[in-house]
Amino acid sequence: MTPEYFNLSFWQVAIATSLILISCAISLALQLGLERRLLMASIRTVVQLLLVGLILQWVFDLARLWYVVLSIIALMTLVAGISAVRRTERRYKGVWADSVVSMWASSWLVGVVALMGVIQLTKRGQPWYDPQYSIPLLGMILGNTLNGISLGLDRFGDELAGKRDQVETLLALGATRWEAARSSIQTAVRTGMIPTINTMMVVGIVSLPGMMTGQIIAGMPPNQAIRYQIVIMFLLAAGTAIGTVSVVLLAYFRLFNSQHQFLPDRLVKKGEGGRRKD
Repeated sequence: MTPEYFNLSFWQVAIATSLILISCAISLALQLGLERRLLMASIRTVVQLLLVGLILQWVFDLARLWYVVLSIIALMTLVAGISAVRRTERRYKGVWADSVVSMWASSWLVGVVALMGVIQLTKRGQPWYDPQYSIPLLGMILGNTLNGISLGLDRFGDELAGKRDQVETLLALGATRWEAARSSIQTAVRTGMIPTINTMMVVGIVSLPGMMTGQIIAGMPPNQAIRYQIVIMFLLAAGTAIGTVSVVLLAYFRLFNSQHQFLPDRLVKKGEGGRRKD
């Protein structure tokens, strides 16, 4: 029997959407004060996804115009890089650039490997930038890498602020900047990568990933959907690792100079402007 694809009506989507009222009821019962945020998040989810659907349909219709696809991907990367910094508490001059560069380098590198090395669209007569593949793949990589970069940056700032005396003591005793910062770097990178590793440990046992579930529901044979999900998991792991390491190292070079000096005055808490507060 050939699997059948079912179109969802707006009424069917509305039934699922109404389930948010359960979360609102829990918030009211426990006086959590999250009702307005839940409703606002729900409205934004619906509006943003509907707009994305319209934009993607338009981009798919213009699939041969590579510069349209490239512009969409570049905008996605920029927004992801900015969003990663917004989640951090401690910042420094240049953190926005470091985040965007790390996001761009990691996600685009992994994305190109996926499109040209794994899926190999050109062998099927399709352009390598085919939006049907490039935009969803990059979107998943960006979302995961965003979390890694944000967690890594935030933890690196907290580590240096909390261990300032230890770092400066090591430098005073003759340690190099790398020796003084290595522990903080390791902790930050580990923090950024742990969520992805935890997901990989339980995928298929505790949870079925959304992409694989969607493909199966849409009619794809489970063994093929699983192969796609395996590819995605390793792409996400690689993107997160490269992005987290890149942003933490860039932060390291901005907060430690070539004379092996720690520059704590460059590290400030969000909202404090140029004033430092440990």
